[in-house]
Amino acid sequence: MRPTFAFSVAAAACVLLGCHRGHGGEGEVASGQQAVVGAGTAVAVIQAFPQSVRAIGTVTPRPGGYADLAAPAPTRVAHIFVAPGDRVAEGDALVEFERAPFDAAAKSADAALASARHAYARAVRLVEAGILPQKDSDQAAADLAQAQVASVTAQRSQQLATLRAPLAGVVTRMNAVLGASVDPGQPLVEVADPRALDIVFNVSPTEAAGIRTGDTVHVRAGEGAGAENLGAGVVTAVGAAVDSVSRAVAVRARLPRAARALRIGESVFGRIVTAVHPQAVVVPVEALVPTGGGDGYQVFVVDSEGVAHARPVTPGARGETLVEIARGLTSGETVVTTGAYGVAEGARIVRPR
Repeated sequence: MRPTFAFSVAAAACVLLGCHRGHGGEGEVASGQQAVVGAGTAVAVIQAFPQSVRAIGTVTPRPGGYADLAAPAPTRVAHIFVAPGDRVAEGDALVEFERAPFDAAAKSADAALASARHAYARAVRLVEAGILPQKDSDQAAADLAQAQVASVTAQRSQQLATLRAPLAGVVTRMNAVLGASVDPGQPLVEVADPRALDIVFNVSPTEAAGIRTGDTVHVRAGEGAGAENLGAGVVTAVGAAVDSVSRAVAVRARLPRAARALRIGESVFGRIVTAVHPQAVVVPVEALVPTGGGDGYQVFVVDSEGVAHARPVTPGARGETLVEIARGLTSGETVVTTGAYGVAEGARIVRPR
């Protein structure tokens, strides 16, 4: 009785462990029996399968939906009316500078303009009387034009002595410091419309070649099982140039109805659908196993007797859970899925209960 019991224990262990010894030797059993492996299986089916490009994107303000404001001339900050995060209406005051220099410049420009007008009128009269040559009248006209430009510039600077919101939105940045000196090229306040946001994805030039305006893009925040689905959008523009630093092409997309409010600068993950294959042979992605040389893929097809046979295949488009098999497999065939890496040629497949 003991030898029979020992043989039963050994056989049970062989069934549970698959009786294999790594890649290449898998499926071999010391006693010469056929290896038995517990693995999941699935049937290849024909269905419409999307071809897509995956990319990381950044939420950015839409052109025309944000403004970056600076001082009109060297000056000092006199008042700050808002802080980052504040909502503002179009025309609301944001930052006020010291007004005295701007008022003085505007007054001086107005005086210079009045003098230039008087000089031009006098020159015209004297030229018509034959007292002055025509060139004096032309010079007076040029001086008047310069004075008009200076007056307009001074008046505009006087108006910009108080920075006002050019659009309704949210203050996203405030660099002004009370009493600090500022220069014209120094950005002080940024206002953006939170309803006018786009997502800019960076893709390779090869991937960009297959993307068209109007393609659907599915957007998520995060990766894996805990990723947050933000909704579906549409591609609005594909860059015509490659960025000199990242060597990527910018693809701009719009998400009309996001599941939640997007934040400027937020990173998201997108899947851009570039085509749909209507009659694709599809299996779970777990069925793909690299070949021994690592230069291709294979699947293990289970025949009617439950025996697995390795078959080279050519994968096509891939999704999160499914993969298209372009060549090497037909609809209705059964393939090994979960546990495919532990299967060898000729192994008998037992489906876990």
